[in-house]
Formats: sequence, C-alpha cells, structure tokens
Amino acid sequence: MDLDELQRRALRIHDLYDELNLRERGRVWTREEFMLGFVGDVGDLAKLVMAEEGAREVPGGGRAALEHELADCLWSVLILAHRYDVDLDAAFLRTMDELDRSISGRRVGGRPGSDEPGSDEPVSDQPVSGQPVCARGKRDDGPV
Repeated sequence: MDLDELQRRALRIHDLYDELNLRERGRVWTREEFMLGFVGDVGDLAKLVMAEEGAREVPGGGRAALEHELADCLWSVLILAHRYDVDLDAAFLRTMDELDRSISGRRVGGRPGSDEPGSDEPVSDQPVSGQPVCARGKRDDGPV
C-alpha cells in the first residue's frame, strides 16, 4: 500500500469519526483535538516501547498492542497532514533530502555538503560522538 492509499483509508476513518461525533456530541474534533489525541497515542506508544524493552509492565501490552499504537500514530500524522493541507509525500522527501545532506556533510573526513571522504581519514556513517544529528546539523539528544 502506498502513501496515497494509506491517506485515503485514513480519511475514510476520519469521516466515520466525524459522523459519529456529530451524532453523539453534535460537533467534530478540531485540529487541536486531533493533535491532543496524537499526543495521547504517542504517550501510549512510549509505554509499550518501554514494555517491549523490559523497562515497565503494561497490562494488555505485547506485540499486537505495539503494532496497534504505531498504526494509531501513523493515522494521526496522516490526518494532521490532511487537516493542515500538507503534501506529506513531498514534505517527507524534502526532509529526508535535508537530513541526508546534513548527515553526509558531517561524516568523519567528509566536506560539509559532500558525500566525498577526505583524502586520508576513514569514512563513518555516524557523527564523531555517535549521537544522531538533527536536520540543522546540530547534535540531537534523541526524539523530542
């Protein structure tokens, strides 16, 4: 299934939720409410990842719950992109290109903005510190 198909399917469920919320509550969710729902899903995902890594117990957790929560998060991203009129396909490709250039430019022995290694130093796909690099080329202490 490609991104367009995923978005169409996500929008179908979005429309069903709108119908249900109109019937039961007399209104649909705002963009802010979708974002808050997404934050809740990310929190649930964090707990399930911790459980997967043995750092906590989550009743009803396990692989199926992890897969479900990842899918919920993807659904939220697809809906938020739709609600904010973001071409997610183009934005993703543009962001990956930026990250590729940023990471490649920071490779040990490489020249900024170039994939070519220096003449006498080994090439590494990791920054010197081993820490990930964010899109602006700064060290990243992990997901925010």
